[in-house]
Amino acid sequence: MAINPKQRVALHAANLVEQNMVVGLGTGSTANFFIEALAKRCKAEKLNIQTVSSSAISAVKAREAGLPVVSIADLDSLDIYVDGADEVTPDLTLLKGRGQDLVNEKLLASAADQFFVLVDESKLVEHIGDNFPIPVEVMPQAWRLVLTQLKHQGGEGQLRLNASGDNVAVTASGSLVLDMQFKDMDSLELTMILDTIPGIVEHGIFSDIASAIFIGGESEVEEHWR
Repeated sequence: MAINPKQRVALHAANLVEQNMVVGLGTGSTANFFIEALAKRCKAEKLNIQTVSSSAISAVKAREAGLPVVSIADLDSLDIYVDGADEVTPDLTLLKGRGQDLVNEKLLASAADQFFVLVDESKLVEHIGDNFPIPVEVMPQAWRLVLTQLKHQGGEGQLRLNASGDNVAVTASGSLVLDMQFKDMDSLELTMILDTIPGIVEHGIFSDIASAIFIGGESEVEEHWR
């Protein structure tokens, strides 16, 4: 049976998991393929591993697939974290956070010995922000003050609404999200700004974190290692 690029790259990453590893699970369609591929491999090869999820939905999918899931609170370390990305630049800077679990995603990605990013060619960009706004997760009471400061830094954006558009979107950690765009500002400069404004809980630029990018194609997987 033919497989699509997302399935191919997920299978590629699942084959890198080794016995007794603690494996972080991302969130989204590509991460779901990885969970499925990892569960099949564990059953076929009797791998003894533990998993930790970046979201409630990934934890549910992992348990349904037969994978053991532990809480982030019980972790001292993890071997690998596997997730997708919304954008990837040539220097392996990522944009993530279109979903609602940005804090856990960056926590696990940063803590893992290796962070593998699964994408297809549509996610490759020259600069962060080329295709999507930059998610900035903020404390609920601080969003107006933070938005004002970001506008002073040359940003334009707005508060993210829920899918039906009748209320604000709330993240898994209880924060709100500003979707921001910045012109003529590189990701390093922008990261420095976002890291220093009080009221910002986390943001979607992942710099110097990815160990490797795996790009799924129609017939093969291309690897880019840091």
